[in-house]
Amino acid sequence: MIVGRRAGLFEIAFALRGSILPSIAGRLAVLLLVSIGAVLTAQRWPAALERLNALPFTLIGLSLSIFMSFRNNACYDRWWEARKLWGGLIIAARSFARQTQGLPTDKREPLLLGLAGFAGGLAARLRGGDERAAIARWREVPGLAVAPNPTDAALAAVGADCARLEGQGALTAIHLSVLEARLTELSHVQAACERIKATPSPFSYSLMLHRTAHVFCLLLPFALAHALGWWTPALVLLIGYTFFGLDALGDQLEDPFGLEDNDLPLDAMVRTVERDLLFSLGREDLPPVIEAKGYRLT
Repeated sequence: MIVGRRAGLFEIAFALRGSILPSIAGRLAVLLLVSIGAVLTAQRWPAALERLNALPFTLIGLSLSIFMSFRNNACYDRWWEARKLWGGLIIAARSFARQTQGLPTDKREPLLLGLAGFAGGLAARLRGGDERAAIARWREVPGLAVAPNPTDAALAAVGADCARLEGQGALTAIHLSVLEARLTELSHVQAACERIKATPSPFSYSLMLHRTAHVFCLLLPFALAHALGWWTPALVLLIGYTFFGLDALGDQLEDPFGLEDNDLPLDAMVRTVERDLLFSLGREDLPPVIEAKGYRLT
């Protein structure tokens, strides 16, 4: 994820980490070659391109930019919803820790470590990692090896522990209902994240925009070469950077749980949960904060 600190003029001009440029560099290189070829064609055979002008491309570019804005808004909504869900996970974990402060440490520790395992397991599940290993790092969960949804099994184990404590008299029925409400919030976060992960944007819509953007950018040099000459590559690269960049950025935001530069920093948020829960248990050996590298958190 891009870190929101102010960049200087030099960084704006030359920053690559966190930029969309590395993702589209190959396409821009092809576009540059096509632009050079269009200029050479216009100079060698001027009659071939003299009747081709930029007016149709102006209308197509306007329509394409509107459709791209719709898609990017939809993808950004997915990204922002995912961020709010993980913010809710952090709030629910902190609330659970605060609401169990009256329990003895030996009874409280499995509950909070279970939540740490749940957070790590959910991040691994959304990124296609080993969620069982992420959960087992913090506590043992009965049936974890055969559970179809290990992250949900980790949350269920915390719920079972709470019910057991209520049966032993360590929790009142009201206290149990309060803790169950926090666990329900966490279950909602998991289900909503799984919905975002499993339901991408319609492929046909994305494919139409991909094709239209590429055809538009590859034909544009031939409409400009006769009038602009060797200024054509510069203008075409700027337009290509905009359209290809928006296209690639939409692809990244569509799956907010990936490992690309603009995806959510799940590792950093899981680490936040871990540190908060361990500190609530009185631990001093907290794992280090995940620091940003350049303009990106992981």
